[in-house]
Amino acid sequence: MISFAKIPIRSSGTLAAEITQYTATWQPHFNTLHYRGEWTVLPLRAPGGADSPIPDLMDRQVYIDTIHMQHFSAVKELVNSLKCPVQSVRFLNLKAGSEIKPHRDYELAFENDEARLHFPVITNPYVEFFVENTRIDMRPGECWYINANLVHRVSNKGTTDRIHLVIDCQVNDWLSDLFDQADKHIKDEKIDIGKQKQIIAALRSQNMPSATQLANQMEKELLN
Repeated sequence: MISFAKIPIRSSGTLAAEITQYTATWQPHFNTLHYRGEWTVLPLRAPGGADSPIPDLMDRQVYIDTIHMQHFSAVKELVNSLKCPVQSVRFLNLKAGSEIKPHRDYELAFENDEARLHFPVITNPYVEFFVENTRIDMRPGECWYINANLVHRVSNKGTTDRIHLVIDCQVNDWLSDLFDQADKHIKDEKIDIGKQKQIIAALRSQNMPSATQLANQMEKELLN
């Protein structure tokens, strides 16, 4: 199983200029139990083209560019260069001093034929992005895949915002070939019970319904 990978795709530095110049109002991330502080979304491609922070199709049929995409030629160029089915496209802004708590996005993984790609646009050295217990140093211009089905968390301990362009894709032969070339971190399928128990304890210490639910699920998986 791939935990995370640095994919051989580069994004343009123009992304930062475009997002800095755009003045539209960002929306709070819909999963309010999973973060502390400010985590906001600017949807560029969404279900039915709705100006909504929710990336899942639900009762809609297709992903369509939103009204914001027309202002981001560098994003459109990047999306067009991806020779795989593209689903949602979003800018996600984790404001300075904010954190995304440990959580999982179930079934969102390369092995399940979906890949979430992160393109850092604006960041700082004090952003701490962890997949399970491993910190990933993501820098502007790079492309990173994370297995969102694994527990992950982010803290922005810097004084500036952290903005990523996040693109969800369906895995096809073209994307699989890129993953073959990628610098990958492979997770042993054998469960490290000690580490899992540490994560469960950390989740329970948050005393939050979403964290407790995730801890219960992980505990159940350990017992099976």
